[in-house]
Amino acid sequence: MAQPSDAARTVIMTVDDDPGVSRGVARDLRRRYGESYRVVRAESGESALEALRELKLRGDLVAVVLADYRMPQMNGIEFLEQALDVYPGARRVLLTAYADTNAAIDAINVVDLDHYLLKPWDPPEEKLYPVLDDLLEAWRCSDFRPVPATKVVGHRWSARSSEVREFLARNQVPYRWYSAEEPEGARLLAAAGQDGRRLPLVITPDGAPLVEPEAPELAARVGLATTPAEDFYDLVVIGGGPAGLGAAVYGASEGLRTVLVERSATGGQAGQSSRIENYLGFPDGVSGGQLTDRARRQAAKFGAEILTAREVTGLEVDGAARTVRFSDGSAVAAHSVILATGVSYRQLTAPGTDDLTGCGVYYGSALTEAASCQGHDVYIVGGANSAGQAAMYLARGAKSVTLLVRGDDLAASMSYYLVQQITDAPNISVRARTVVESAHGSDHLEALTLRDVESGATERVDAQWMFVFIGAAPLTHWLDGTVLRDEHGFILAGPDLTADGRPPAGWDLDRPPYHLETNVPGVFVAGDARAESAKRVASAVGEGAMAVMLVHRYLEQS
Repeated sequence: MAQPSDAARTVIMTVDDDPGVSRGVARDLRRRYGESYRVVRAESGESALEALRELKLRGDLVAVVLADYRMPQMNGIEFLEQALDVYPGARRVLLTAYADTNAAIDAINVVDLDHYLLKPWDPPEEKLYPVLDDLLEAWRCSDFRPVPATKVVGHRWSARSSEVREFLARNQVPYRWYSAEEPEGARLLAAAGQDGRRLPLVITPDGAPLVEPEAPELAARVGLATTPAEDFYDLVVIGGGPAGLGAAVYGASEGLRTVLVERSATGGQAGQSSRIENYLGFPDGVSGGQLTDRARRQAAKFGAEILTAREVTGLEVDGAARTVRFSDGSAVAAHSVILATGVSYRQLTAPGTDDLTGCGVYYGSALTEAASCQGHDVYIVGGANSAGQAAMYLARGAKSVTLLVRGDDLAASMSYYLVQQITDAPNISVRARTVVESAHGSDHLEALTLRDVESGATERVDAQWMFVFIGAAPLTHWLDGTVLRDEHGFILAGPDLTADGRPPAGWDLDRPPYHLETNVPGVFVAGDARAESAKRVASAVGEGAMAVMLVHRYLEQS
């Protein structure tokens, strides 16, 4: 007999208020189908509906529901009518006595009944199994669509829904998106006992509903590690971009007890890139997500711990230990620390953009929104590589892509290969010397006012999608009073600390700081957060590896 695609989680349900009949039906079903399907038995319509809702939240499939007609409180037709709302694709069978045949016939029109069986059904080989075989085959051939374990229900134009989708996608957590206004989304809300006023609703693999979850709770419930396994390590890496992942790979592979702490998702800005074409070893290019996934798996293979959704709020020096404090008050300590916190895109200050962030205005590539841009006009603010890569990716499906650049052209800030690709793309245009004056819309972006920086002339254009890539702000504010930074917040290290020939204030070692070492011995920096860094993926990975080499040197001399 053909097997369902997800047999271990596919259910045949039987409902009958007579315990003897209920056990008898379940016994006969298990005898024939027990190896391929899970048989669930209920003795009332209410308990059966509760079980169906739990199955729905867990993502289990229900192939067939058999219900007895004569049940108190809720008869079989009434039950099947409500079961239809939870599992519209399940085949429905009514068990009935001969005297109730007319009711069974009427039910064909009321609940789209697939079949009715007269009791008794002995012998089942003649009266039960042939009917069920046909119904199961029909169900298997239908579009019952098994879905990924995690489900997200939300509004299309909802900033929080967008954040949750982006968090799951960037952390490589498979999920399926449902609009709260569509029938399946409404069914999931009803199954979770929610009215849709508080969204998004996330349904975890174990069927637990999370309403408007924060990142730490969401991470823990979808299987991401959030708590360190130990109190003390050889190395704590703060930040999961290319520099941090590089440090974690080299640290763990060289025998250091290593933990990487990431506040959102590994990959950093590079992880959001749709295509990186100038990274060594990938002549055909590689997406930021693919590169991140490989690096993350590589670090884990060597034994590095990776913690997600943990925000670092402080760094303390406790003798030879370096203590990293988290926003929830907990902490972890180590012999050494590598700061690989990276940078974030600067925010637009134009009126209207704050209110519309996540509702048509996005910072970074927001690849989860790309499919919705099909056939639309898209605006991208910025002239560096990240903006160019996003433009090329979105241009595959968008009607048009317009790059808004403050400068005279792209050549000053974008790699030559990308400039050439954008020039050759028929649906990409560049508006130089142009900035966003304001954004307009009620619940989502509807229009932009653009301003020419030379003439001051403004123009209002229709727009539903704007992606922003305007420079980088280092994520280092939490280091105030501990680690020295320049006027822009980038971390000073190595020679930059001894420009006048003297060690930094408070430095008590008889050697100058190592090349990537900060003013705190044993605390190093790598990647975009370092002052005067190259802001390229390859250099960030290289600095992560170099920082580990210097950590070894520091530990040997401590």
